[in-house]
Amino acid sequence: MKSFEKLLLENKAWAAERIEEDPEFFHRLENIQRPEFLWIGCSDSRVPANEITGTQPGEIFVHRNIANLVVHTDLNLLSVLEYAVHVLEVKHIIVCGHYGCGGVKAAIGHHSMGTINKWLRNIKDVYRLHQTEIESLTDDDSQLDKLIELNVKEQVLNLAKTSIVQKSWKHHNRPSLHGWVYRLSDGILHPVELIEPNSPMDHIYEYDNL
Repeated sequence: MKSFEKLLLENKAWAAERIEEDPEFFHRLENIQRPEFLWIGCSDSRVPANEITGTQPGEIFVHRNIANLVVHTDLNLLSVLEYAVHVLEVKHIIVCGHYGCGGVKAAIGHHSMGTINKWLRNIKDVYRLHQTEIESLTDDDSQLDKLIELNVKEQVLNLAKTSIVQKSWKHHNRPSLHGWVYRLSDGILHPVELIEPNSPMDHIYEYDNL
């Protein structure tokens, strides 16, 4: 059996199991989507949002990219963010990174990787901003873990800088912004950042006419 055929068979088995447990399961999903959470995670196949949070389909709206970045020129991310905040009216946005992230590890190296260099440069900028803190650590693993945590914090701050989030804060007092890091070795999520609605930030990033 080819690998992709196995996926199709597993899908049928999964669907049958869901119907056996709850005959209305797919009917409810078909008619409404009201998740409370937007998850911005890494594309790494070992960090599936629903699996590691024990949530069901329909409970988390998900966007994933390499190293869980929030880039102000990424129209894909911004479209997801706007839909989640203004249409789905999510109450929480979670940026989730993971220890051992290959994207972050590649960003602190000096090997050219082609087009992805442009994406990873965003992480190099995080390193530059926090270089003293990172280089105060004595071993490479500790430095990588610290950069992964700092990258998550910076992406949460990048969310707060957007007019999409600030407009919702002003008119609806939501969403809360969370930064988490997942540890592959034990499956545990570690909170590293929390920005509540209307938290103070550098004035240069604030919008007055929302």
